[in-house]
Formats: sequence, C-alpha cells, structure tokens
Amino acid sequence: MLRVEQLRKIRIDDYVPIVGQEEVDSVKALAEKLKGKSVTHVNSTAFGGGVAELLENLVPIMKDVGIDVHWEVIKGSPEFFKVTKKIHNALQGMPLDLTEDDVRIYLDYNRTNSESTILNTDFVVIHDNQPAAIIQFLPERNDKWIWRCHIDLSTPNLIVWNFLEPYISQYDAVIFTSEKYVMPNLKIPKVYVRAPSIDPLSDKNKDISQDEINEVLNRYGVNPGKPIITQVGRFDPWKDPLGVIDVYRLVKKTIPDVQLLLIAGMAKDDPECWIYFEKTARYASDDNDIHLLTDFKGVRDLEVNAFQRASQVMLQMSTREGFGLTVTEALWKGIPVVGRNVGGIPLQIINGSNGYLVNNVNEAAEKTQYLLSHSDEAKSLGINGKQHVKNNFLIVNDLKDYLRVFTEV
Repeated sequence: MLRVEQLRKIRIDDYVPIVGQEEVDSVKALAEKLKGKSVTHVNSTAFGGGVAELLENLVPIMKDVGIDVHWEVIKGSPEFFKVTKKIHNALQGMPLDLTEDDVRIYLDYNRTNSESTILNTDFVVIHDNQPAAIIQFLPERNDKWIWRCHIDLSTPNLIVWNFLEPYISQYDAVIFTSEKYVMPNLKIPKVYVRAPSIDPLSDKNKDISQDEINEVLNRYGVNPGKPIITQVGRFDPWKDPLGVIDVYRLVKKTIPDVQLLLIAGMAKDDPECWIYFEKTARYASDDNDIHLLTDFKGVRDLEVNAFQRASQVMLQMSTREGFGLTVTEALWKGIPVVGRNVGGIPLQIINGSNGYLVNNVNEAAEKTQYLLSHSDEAKSLGINGKQHVKNNFLIVNDLKDYLRVFTEV
C-alpha cells in the first residue's frame, strides 16, 4: 500500500463561521471520547473520483480533532483495476460475470495489500469493492473493520454481489449512502445509512471572486457572456455524457448561444475512462460550444469551482449514482441542478425547490431551458440548494457521523 501524506492543514474551528460554535463543540465532545484511538482509511486511488476527494478533506479534519488517522491507497496492476471496474459495473446492475482469472487477480492483489502493517489500528475503514477482500487475509485481527459502500446498489447483479458478500459479512459494520442500497439478509452487527459530504473551505468549494472565475473561463475559451450548462463527472456509461450532449442539443434549438461543459478527473483506478472520453469526443463532433475538460488539461479543483459558479444550470444525467457529490457542490454554490431521479440524487434535489428531478433527456432539456429563461426562479432555487447542503452535506456532519460510528462499534 501507499500512504497518502501530503494533505492540507484543516482546523475544525475554521468551520465555526459556517456551521456555528455549538456544532463544532459537539464534534469535539464526540472526539474526546475517542482520544488516543487510531484509524486507517483504505481506498483505490489518491486522486480522481469522489472517494479520493472525500478522504482528501476528511482525513486531515479527523486528525485535527485528535484521532490518529492514516490514509492508505492499495497497489494494483491495470489488470486488477480492470477487474474491480467490472465488479463496480456489475454491482450497479450490468449483466456481467467474473471469470476464474478475474477472481484470482482480485484475491491475489487483496492478499498482497493485506500485508501492510499500518492496518493494525483500532478502526479500519475500507472504501468500496477494490480492497474489500483484504479482511479475508487477516483472520486474527483485533481491531474493528467498517466497509463503506459509495456506489448505487439499488439493482445489483446478484451473481457478483454473491461473490463479494462473504467478504463483506466479515466486517463489524457497513455504511451505505441510502436505505435503497442496504442489501437484505446481510449478516452484519451494525448497518448504517449516512450521506457523504463536501468541504466548503476546499479549493473546489470555497468562495472565489468574479475576476478569478473570468480568468479561468478565458483560459479555456469559454465565453462568460453566453449561457453555460455543465456536468461534472467521470466519463463512464453511468454518467451518460452522451445523454448530456443530447440535452444540450435540444436546448440549443431555442437558445442557440448556449455552451456545454463536460468536466472530469481521469482516475487511475478507472481503465474505461479514456474509452468513454473518446466516445464522447466523437459524439460531440466539431461543435465549438462543447468543451471537454479534464485534469489532463490542467482542470483541477479551483478550475472546477470557477466553471460551476459560472454555470446557470448544472446537470447530473447519471443512470446510476451512489450519491453524486457534484450535485452537492453545485447546490452549495447556489446553482440549480437538473438531475435524473436515480440513486442518491433525490437525497439532494428537492424537486421544484432547489432543482428538478427528471426521468429522461427530453424532460431534462425542458427544465434546463426553463431555468435559463427564468433567472429569478433559478436564483431562488439556488438559495434553497445552498441551505439544504448546509443542513445536511457538509464535512462537519460527515466527521460527526464517523465519530458516532466509531463510538458505537
């Protein structure tokens, strides 16, 4: 495993102006009960994707409240990540099966990664499927293990779930994002339902000036004087980037100067991302108003922040979505979101209050066009969205939930 060491310095007291002193004090009181305890978070990549972003912010703030916390990233070959992406897709409903070679590769790399001595902490939090079987190779462990599932398990491929379930059943607790994802008959002492969070002080979410926003737009050839609709999310089949382009093309029939931004990080644990990037690029054709923006073009957190704040409407056209932190990010910035009524998106979008839930491309285009044409209503929805995030999906809430789980487990 590879330990992630370069993390930003975060102080829990920095969040007092946002969530209030009483909330920060309640977090400190919970942390005091765990004083001297150690935690290891394990996932599959240090950058790209929601889990890495969560840990990038959660680990340092957990450290600040007195927990001895570490972040480990498993090592794996391209063939290993090809298998784990297959498992990911199957758990979200694709009709796939695992070959004998797939199983061998998956277990071999989990065995190798289990040899890391840093796993000898009071609590070990394993994120998603990639390192889930590590627990199998540590039968004499004395610590408490928690599996955190971030994906949409509402309609899983049961063949692949049944392969994974014997490893999951060895955990002391599991955390799902939604009640809809809790697998029936799972024999686990503790089952929790908790939403993930964003950090309002991170580069991706902090307040920035209009001059900073304009500088980013100009750097990437996006016209600040024309309407912008945006989707942030990986290039993969579940995010439906081709469907996003279809929405844009329908909107463009009535609002000809509209621009579309498709923004993604190209994570190393996702071997399919370049395939779907190329498919999206071909589908976009030579339309100069469609911008495909990735970290390989220098688009990082601050740039994403600027693009989101410059947008009039954010889209989330996922066909499966564990939660969709990009929805939370947009709402926090006061931007209304039009999103498919799937997975964790309805936990965030209150239909007609801070955005719109839709079922297909035509509905999405209709609502997007409406918001672009009714700026006052769009602004009102944005105000409601920011308050909803403040009440439910900020990192202080997430930290508090983890501390409660550790205490109970």
